[in-house]
Amino acid sequence: MYASWTTKLIVGLFTLAGIVALAVLSLRLGKVELFNGNGYVIYANFDNISGLKTGDEVEIAGVQVGKVVGLSLKDYRARVALRLNQGVQVDTEAIASIKTSGIIGDKYVSISLGGGNDLASGGVIRRTQSAFVLEDAIGQLINSNNSSSGSSSSDGGGHGPGVGHSTAGSGASGSGASGSGVSGSGAPSGDHDKRPQ
Repeated sequence: MYASWTTKLIVGLFTLAGIVALAVLSLRLGKVELFNGNGYVIYANFDNISGLKTGDEVEIAGVQVGKVVGLSLKDYRARVALRLNQGVQVDTEAIASIKTSGIIGDKYVSISLGGGNDLASGGVIRRTQSAFVLEDAIGQLINSNNSSSGSSSSDGGGHGPGVGHSTAGSGASGSGASGSGVSGSGAPSGDHDKRPQ
């Protein structure tokens, strides 16, 4: 028995709704925007943006005011494009820093405002702080410990000859004692000569 047109229509609508919901969820998880909202784009240059990616948040005083919309390389430095919401003003003395949400959370750009003039669209934040890279910090700590261990070993080796010299001196004293023992062995021989025949 074939399904009625009403049943087919209902099934089709539910299928379409499921596809739309899946598409929206995928876009949200991927932080992809189909339509660019109102706002303007400014730029910031960093020495290292390790872990930062397109779609990450831009915050001022802990409040989201925009998103990262582009990453590129210019003059061997990372150039980050930031889209800020309409009405949010950033000045020329502002500081842009790359920070991490929690210990192993996502990266985001934090902007600390200064007291300069407002940046227009296409302006560049000159004062920046690069991302903290845990691997680099661990490597520096290991190298520092290795250097300290090498210095300690060198200092310990400098005391070796003095100890050996003292041991040699005690050995000489021991040989002196043996010499006196040999001299002592001559006394009984002399006494043996003095015995009456």
